[in-house]
Amino acid sequence: MTLPDVFSGKWFVLFSHPADFTPVCTTEFVAFAKRYDQFQQLDCELIGLSVDQIVSHMKWTEWIQQNLNVEIPFPIIADTGQSSLDARDDSPGKASNTVRAVFIVDPKSTVRLIIYYPQEVGRNMDEILRAVKALQIADKYGVAMPAGWPQNELIGNKVLIPPPATKRLLKNALKCMTTTIGGSATKSSKSDFLRLRQYSSVRPGESST
Repeated sequence: MTLPDVFSGKWFVLFSHPADFTPVCTTEFVAFAKRYDQFQQLDCELIGLSVDQIVSHMKWTEWIQQNLNVEIPFPIIADTGQSSLDARDDSPGKASNTVRAVFIVDPKSTVRLIIYYPQEVGRNMDEILRAVKALQIADKYGVAMPAGWPQNELIGNKVLIPPPATKRLLKNALKCMTTTIGGSATKSSKSDFLRLRQYSSVRPGESST
């Protein structure tokens, strides 16, 4: 497997682990596996990377399936080289510890988001899934997502449309107002453009109340 060539033209999430059979990493593998179909619906692949040999990976996934009744559907890269040395975190009083990294890569093979988790904190897979959705919508419609989207405290599941600088951007913004992400299409009111000073808030495909 050669990255990013093997997934050229597709989104993918690469996530690293310090070792096989570790308790936190095992819970993370299970969490990713249970959300695999949701990532697939976004045309997004999952790739694990762990600092162990291929045989160890096989035994680990077998153990998960036999004991936790969860099949791991994504590939796992065996990393025993420089990659594991590059992912280090200098934690106070702990010298250097291997961290767990997440890389979200777009169809142009550009790394769009990087998250590092210390060894004490497990990853939030729903946040990673949310980030992939947000990046895809941002790319398609030229919009931005507010904090906690799609459950923002101020504007709910609406997105933010920057003031259009060109006719093309305005056309994309209007398209966003009349296109539903995963549902039926209804037009939003023009008042949505004025909801914020610098950014207008729009819930794609839904009318403003």
